[in-house]
Amino acid sequence: MIIKPMVRNNICINSHPIGCEMVVKRQIEYVKNRFLKNPKNSEPQKAAPPALALVIGCSTGYGLASRIAAAFGYGAATVGVSLEKPASESKPGTPGFYNNLAFDKHVAEAGLVSSTLNGDAFSGEIKIQAIQAIREAAAKAGIKPRIDLVVYSLASPVRVDPKTGVMYKSVIKPIGGSYTGKTVDMMTGKMFTANAEGAIPEEIAATIKVMGGEDWELWMDALENADMLSPSARTVAYTYIGPELSWAIYKNGTIGKAKEDLERACKSINSRFREKNGAETLKRAFVSVNKALVTRASAVIPIIPFYVSCLFKVMKGKRLHEGCIEQITRLYRERLYTPEAAGDPDKTPVDEAGRIRLDDLEMRDDVQKETLALMNAITEKNVWTDTDVSGFKHDFLEAHGFDVEGVDYDADAPLLLY
Repeated sequence: MIIKPMVRNNICINSHPIGCEMVVKRQIEYVKNRFLKNPKNSEPQKAAPPALALVIGCSTGYGLASRIAAAFGYGAATVGVSLEKPASESKPGTPGFYNNLAFDKHVAEAGLVSSTLNGDAFSGEIKIQAIQAIREAAAKAGIKPRIDLVVYSLASPVRVDPKTGVMYKSVIKPIGGSYTGKTVDMMTGKMFTANAEGAIPEEIAATIKVMGGEDWELWMDALENADMLSPSARTVAYTYIGPELSWAIYKNGTIGKAKEDLERACKSINSRFREKNGAETLKRAFVSVNKALVTRASAVIPIIPFYVSCLFKVMKGKRLHEGCIEQITRLYRERLYTPEAAGDPDKTPVDEAGRIRLDDLEMRDDVQKETLALMNAITEKNVWTDTDVSGFKHDFLEAHGFDVEGVDYDADAPLLLY
């Protein structure tokens, strides 16, 4: 089947299997090159690596990058959980479906171990299945069934509470009033004003239920109770803060409230670690604040496409730009698994709130000042030349397997790859 991108209202509703595999392969090569050699002295990276990792939300974006970096950077056996729609004989699967296939294929070719579960990560059943998959993956790798790293990177619009059976739906809305902000259509370059009505209390509570930290806590409780965590296990969840200009729709909106709950959950998990394992435990939970990137979700958040297009222009000009795989590689090499932090989690570089900051380059004063000035100077006449909206568009399409260099999009693509 010849597959072309189908984009409706900044949402791509299909994917390209060959393009998805190519993107995964290039991320793997990046990790292998970065981990094999230290760019400063060409010596091997020295740190205590994770041998067994669980990635919850493993199929796209930061979750996929986290799994790739653990496997191909440290040789870790990995178990991944995600909910993806498989391909049929007449329709492509979701991008994550093809990403998972490609990951497992290249893991097997490298002689590593992986197990990928396709199911609802919020459910109690998938947690039980994951624990069994961890045991099996460990046995296959010849290591103890004790997880060294748990990455929580779910991005779902809905969640069914496993205890009550009630379904909750998240919303992207401001709190305390409506929001109006300038943004851009990445496909056409058209500038327009985006509006979002204020959230009602029920929507705020539902968004926290879906995107907050409750499920992360349930996962960690399940793993701890099953004695599946190593004595020095690390777990990390991802968040975003961003500049003040986006706070009305993000940090101070429904998403921001959910992210606040994620930080609450982090403190709760650490408290439980201490209660069960003693005050000197080496187990630790972290929240990592990552930079703004193009994801399947970010394209539909008001102001974000415009802000990111200007931000990328500035950061690329300063040679500071990073994508998902670059961010996660830095998370592992320069935060979680430095020689010092690998043996003592208290030596992990964090901010005053205890958060890992991978948004440090984005939030530099010079970067933010130049980005804001650029946003104020952009019109439809110069949006294609003076911003990186073309880069935003490329990253968005690439996340679905399109606009990938080296892929012939006029050739037939097999929907069922392997």
